[in-house]
Amino acid sequence: MRLLLVEDTDDVAEAIAASFVRRGDAVDRVGSVEAAQDTLAVNDYEVIILDINLPDGEGTEVLRSLRRQRRPTPVLMLTARMRIEDRVAALDIGADDYLVKPFDLRELQARVRALGRRSGQDRSGEIVFGRLTLDPAGKVAACDGAPLSLTRREFSLLEALMANRARIMAKERLFDRIFSMDEEEIGLNAIETYVARLRRKLEGTGVAIRTLRGLGYQLVQAD
Repeated sequence: MRLLLVEDTDDVAEAIAASFVRRGDAVDRVGSVEAAQDTLAVNDYEVIILDINLPDGEGTEVLRSLRRQRRPTPVLMLTARMRIEDRVAALDIGADDYLVKPFDLRELQARVRALGRRSGQDRSGEIVFGRLTLDPAGKVAACDGAPLSLTRREFSLLEALMANRARIMAKERLFDRIFSMDEEEIGLNAIETYVARLRRKLEGTGVAIRTLRGLGYQLVQAD
């Protein structure tokens, strides 16, 4: 999983990050509201671990901003506050879970794994990223509820990128996803054509396809 950890206490942040890195997760660390907002403006994550008490404000500011943007990324709040009123307030504004310090790292990992299993896919099976929703069963992609006009291969390409948005997708993997085995005469560079077409159709949706030369493609929030 790709995680964002927003925690300003260095030893706590280091311990949390190290525990997830040992499991093979990718962890980005920041220590303030401003840094979290800047990071989330250009990146997407499967789960966010968010401390409430930060040097330049409260983590709830980050949470409110996410939910105003209709970004459904699961958020687990960390805090030393034990009052039930604080927990209820965080959950009411969109937190998915709440853990009081001090805590056992094993419990944190279990809670994050549970949130990660739901990340990017709601109970109806739709994949959600920013303003985009994609229904794999119905083969429909939409922006703010308005269907996008996509060919079968464009839909397959978007599905692969949305389902793996925390990863860089190599050309070879995308090729295998959208072309059948009996189309071997089609060159690998055909992916570039379909990426260009899909890019044009995603203009104005708030989502873009980023090219990482020599590595592949990744779906990101548009600047």
